[in-house]
Amino acid sequence: MSTSVRLDGTGETRRREELAQFLRTRRERLSPADAKLPWGDGRRRTPGLRREEVALMANVSVSWYTSLEQGRDVGPSAEVLGGIAGALKLSAQETRHLFVLAGKPPPRDVPAPRGTASPTLRRVLDDLGNSPAYAITAHGDLAYWNAAADATFSLSSPMPPPHERNVVWRLFVDPALRGLYEDWEPTAQTVLARLRADLAESPGDPRFVELVEDLKRESAEFREWWPRHDVVGEWDGRKRLVHEGVGRLVLEHTTLHSPADPDLRVLVHVASTAEDLARLKELMAKANGSTRKATNG
Repeated sequence: MSTSVRLDGTGETRRREELAQFLRTRRERLSPADAKLPWGDGRRRTPGLRREEVALMANVSVSWYTSLEQGRDVGPSAEVLGGIAGALKLSAQETRHLFVLAGKPPPRDVPAPRGTASPTLRRVLDDLGNSPAYAITAHGDLAYWNAAADATFSLSSPMPPPHERNVVWRLFVDPALRGLYEDWEPTAQTVLARLRADLAESPGDPRFVELVEDLKRESAEFREWWPRHDVVGEWDGRKRLVHEGVGRLVLEHTTLHSPADPDLRVLVHVASTAEDLARLKELMAKANGSTRKATNG
């Protein structure tokens, strides 16, 4: 037990030291002109801003900021960290890094969720071939999907408004998608529980509030299950489908994250067996044939 405590203490000390070094490097790279300070005299013995200048701009005491840069345990609040980030002209990613080093949850808008898949991520998903994959935002809105995902889940098909591109909405209000799942009810309950967990991280988010209220209005199952307050984290799982094109299809899936956008999730599906892979290939061949026929027509 004592070893665990020492290890935890050592890790905490190293984290504070890393924070101190990060702050010093960010401070030293700024000049008074960069910070728009009127009193820069150009005759400094050391590069960058002085600690008292950063403290003044961040609205903290010089002694407190000095302690922070010396790696002491001063427990900065999220508000103070925001002030320091502004004083040091930190980028969005640097601000996120500052919060992580200080042991605080980064603000959800740093960096601001873009909700779009980068060109590189799109190429990666497209290159997965027969593996259905799509990217969704923290709210569950589709950002991109590959051809296999479209062939499997009909993601480009028209959906009832007002949340046409939202995977939770589609699952609960689209009869065709409901019929696709052999085990729709447990699948829908799990997706609802994931939505509940996401909402807890952004209480009062109008996008979440609107989605939940619309789902309550449109889905009797959602109205019944939502008050249970079930929650789940991100999970690996299995989807059992009954596809009109190829019959029964079992897919395993996992959730990945895009480094360029932490709030973007990527769901990748793979065939559960060799027979399922053969059905996926058959499904893709039929989809490609339909595409060529539509193009030629």
